[in-house]
Amino acid sequence: NWAVTGLYFYDNQVVDIASQVRPSDRGELEITSVNAVYLDQAQLRAERLGRGYCWFDTGTHEMLLEAANFVKTVEQRQSMRIACVEEIAYRQGWIDSTELEALADPLRKSGYGDYLMGLISDSRQKDDKHKQPGRHR
Repeated sequence: NWAVTGLYFYDNQVVDIASQVRPSDRGELEITSVNAVYLDQAQLRAERLGRGYCWFDTGTHEMLLEAANFVKTVEQRQSMRIACVEEIAYRQGWIDSTELEALADPLRKSGYGDYLMGLISDSRQKDDKHKQPGRHR
């Protein structure tokens, strides 16, 4: 009942581990083999995707199109981008508005650049509201 979907973060020992991986019965090098080594060493950490998450197998053209249509619908209806790494970094405090603007600047002619610039504008508006007299944080 579990699927190990594709976002992995590894330390440097993955290079040595991966070099020891041999092709599976399907003749492929399997990422599951790498994960099994980490599991055997009690160094594997997995997170279960909860409510609000969705995973698509995009192994066929049809499934890829289904995933793309899903992303397009959510982004349009929610007015937000899915997996926008710049936004994640900004909201987590890993980059500030100046750094976000520098990343957005070369993309200003695209909707993506406009979206990033909008994050800065929205954040400044929220900050201004909190600074108004009579308002408390």
